[in-house]
Amino acid sequence: MKKINIVSFSILAVFPFLIALVALVSITYGTKDISAMTVWQAMAAFDPSNVDHQIIRTGRIPRVAAVLLVGAFLAVAGAVMQGITRNYLASPSLMGVNDGSAFVITLAIVFFPGLPNYQMILLSMLGSALGAGIVFGFGSLIRNGLSPVRLAIIGTVIGTFLSSIATAIAMYFQVSQTVSAWYNTKVHMVDMDMLILSIPFGLTGLVLALLSAKAITITSLGEDIAMGLGQKTKAVRIISMLAVVCLTGTAVALVGKIAFVGLVIPHITRFLVGVDYRYIIPCAAVIGAFFLALCDVLSRYVNYPFETPIGVLTALVGVPFFLYLVRKHGGEKRA
Repeated sequence: MKKINIVSFSILAVFPFLIALVALVSITYGTKDISAMTVWQAMAAFDPSNVDHQIIRTGRIPRVAAVLLVGAFLAVAGAVMQGITRNYLASPSLMGVNDGSAFVITLAIVFFPGLPNYQMILLSMLGSALGAGIVFGFGSLIRNGLSPVRLAIIGTVIGTFLSSIATAIAMYFQVSQTVSAWYNTKVHMVDMDMLILSIPFGLTGLVLALLSAKAITITSLGEDIAMGLGQKTKAVRIISMLAVVCLTGTAVALVGKIAFVGLVIPHITRFLVGVDYRYIIPCAAVIGAFFLALCDVLSRYVNYPFETPIGVLTALVGVPFFLYLVRKHGGEKRA
């Protein structure tokens, strides 16, 4: 346990500096390079008539802030899902949670255009719960047991089905271009008002996850052991899934669907700090924030001067990692 404390402390001490460094790079470099001094001036003495100041304050700072928050939210959501389900493939993108959010947002855009941002966040959270409920509902109908691979297949099928319906609806009502932003990520279109409103919802999810961390650790040991230790497993799962809904719904409402962050980062974090979720959750948050911010920076230079969708970068890491997990664990259930 002492070793875990040291590793966790090191991660929590070092990664904020790495995050600050990649954030500075993200703000200063892009289609137009801006000096660090200009960035400081835009923060300390904002001049609305200065084009560089406008780029920094209305474009790059909201973008990097959103990416950092979403990286943390998705990483923690994935860690919590893996802990309470004991499924090493559990993540918002593979379990239909992301797709449920995007689906409900599509319905809102089509049938209730012009909704306030806070209502879009709430609807996105409702969609997260809907997606997860459908996937686990179908999973409970399988007679021969629900292996991680089977659950991932069900999640992928349900997610594809919801995406197909959303695409058909968007095309019929001629809002495809608007809806595509949520399906292809819209980090370049982050709205400052949406960013500010999303913080309380996301922080609520983080707080719930942190408060449940010890209980999640016990639950991850298995149903029988947890109940033997006096754990109220149903209550833990409800609170934990509420945290996942808050985190994922907020992330999708803010920047759209981003896959594999919630799959890859929890495994990396668990490898570094062990199986105690009191350490996994905060460390996953900072590692996830750094990872997604780094992907965002790289997305601008992979096909310069054009911008590559950030989801492509996360998939380049996530797909091989997914295949590695399936090959390594097979039908094993333990996260």
